[in-house]
Amino acid sequence: EVSTEDPETAFCTLANREDLNPEEGSIHHCLYQFTRNEKLTGTNKLLCDVCTQRHYGPKKNTKSEKKYVYTNAKKQMLISLAPPILTLHLKRFQQAGFNLRKVNRHIKFPEVIDLAPFCTAKCKNVAEGNTKVLYSLYGVVEHSGTMRSGHYTAYAKMRSMNNHLSDLVLRGQSPQALETEPVKGQWFHISDTHVQPVSASKVLSSQAYLLFYERLL
Repeated sequence: EVSTEDPETAFCTLANREDLNPEEGSIHHCLYQFTRNEKLTGTNKLLCDVCTQRHYGPKKNTKSEKKYVYTNAKKQMLISLAPPILTLHLKRFQQAGFNLRKVNRHIKFPEVIDLAPFCTAKCKNVAEGNTKVLYSLYGVVEHSGTMRSGHYTAYAKMRSMNNHLSDLVLRGQSPQALETEPVKGQWFHISDTHVQPVSASKVLSSQAYLLFYERLL
């Protein structure tokens, strides 16, 4: 969604991004980099309809060549609608000459993540005054092997359904008590037909390829 807003508020977020100071090699750092301000200059300048009309006058329905005005601009991608389920897909490959190479680096990810520093200040389904948008981890997909072959396994948390909390989230309302702890439950490792219980620390040390979070607040 492309929006035109007051420049003073267009790049504001629910929580101050500068206070985040994300650790390199973490999912917070990935999100911080993905949602950073970009300057559009040179060949990346933005075509400005307002500037064009101001310089050349109103657009006419003629076959004559139309001239346009391009201007320097800033661009930032932020979340405008917090989803009930957050899916994060990590890029696990990089170009190496004419070949693709798998990235095996471990990316740190938490059991509870706050998306507020990456949400627009006018996020549509966040209650006014809220400065936190919390999600709890419930699933991880991991890949072992190379770009040519390998094996997918998964970690999943078995937990009880909280219907009251789900209804509040879907209606864009907030619980009375701030929930900062992950949803309680038992983690399991699934590999084909083999399923075994594992600890949360085992899950957090995995080489995540896909991360699945459910909204808490």
